Amino acid sequence: MIKKIGIVSLSSGVLGESFVEHEIKIGLDRLNKLGVEIEFLPNSLKGIDFLKNHPEARADDLLLAFEDDTIDMILCAIGGEDTYRLAPYLFEGDRLKNIVKQKLFLGFSDSTINHFMLNKLGIKTFYGQAFLTDVCELSDNMLAYTEKYFLELIKTGKIKEIHPSEVWYEEREDYSEKAIGIEMKSHTNTGFELLRGNPIFSGKILGGCIESIYDMLDNSLFEDTVEICSKYDLFPSLEAWENKILLIETSQEKTKPDLYRKMILALKDYGIFDKLSGILVGKPQNEIYYEEYKSILLEGITNKDLPIVYNINIGHSTPRCIIPFGVEAEVNVSRQTIFFNY
Repeated sequence: MIKKIGIVSLSSGVLGESFVEHEIKIGLDRLNKLGVEIEFLPNSLKGIDFLKNHPEARADDLLLAFEDDTIDMILCAIGGEDTYRLAPYLFEGDRLKNIVKQKLFLGFSDSTINHFMLNKLGIKTFYGQAFLTDVCELSDNMLAYTEKYFLELIKTGKIKEIHPSEVWYEEREDYSEKAIGIEMKSHTNTGFELLRGNPIFSGKILGGCIESIYDMLDNSLFEDTVEICSKYDLFPSLEAWENKILLIETSQEKTKPDLYRKMILALKDYGIFDKLSGILVGKPQNEIYYEEYKSILLEGITNKDLPIVYNINIGHSTPRCIIPFGVEAEVNVSRQTIFFNY
């Protein structure tokens, strides 16, 4: 059982803003009832403006969280857009390499880049949930499917198997105090969908938010992402993708199909689709562009033997499971399971 969680703001500093105080209280109450001690790393509550201007402060918190042996698990507050800026403060002088050790790390969205940073150093991580988005859920309880995996992780330190959720939820538009206790509208979920290829395949999973992955290969959002990510080798070499499973899921921006196609083609141009053993694709938020994305995947990925599994409950669509990175996984669409061998 995890005894102490350290909460870090590695992307946005929204955790330090007054308009989320009611959410933080809900999350802390839930964790305290589980008997888990919480530590907000020193810079995590300093707000949006400070953390935007001080990536080194965000990096310091991550280093401290790994260095502090009383912290069993590092939990990201939320995503954002520029955690790649931490790279120089983590990799120059081998600062992160010199202190990093295997401990639980959980986050998603822009935290995708943090997962790639830790993957570079051989650390296994967990993708799919965050403090504000999941533990601080405004409903009377955490969403049942989300909570199931969160509890499994903090109680056992592992995720053994994931299944599809029976429902999916329309995202909230109101996160104010007035929304406390209001349930989200739910819809029946259809399970894992095999778009192409063998229904059974295996490999270690790596990936995350496709927009964040694309930023490592393209300077559309910021002018220096490719330069920084290349300098520190954050995106693995083509050889390193051999027999891996790529996870991709789309952000709350609900990326338009034309841009989604550019992202898939950028990965194709890199050559990744000729190396992988399979692809897992998260459910789009609110099922926006659900069919369009499927068509683009089938058109853009010309390797007809590569299995593609769609509609995984991960990332920006709620509820969310948790997927281990760096652990041997077996995907079985016929049984609607993904099993992890530790």
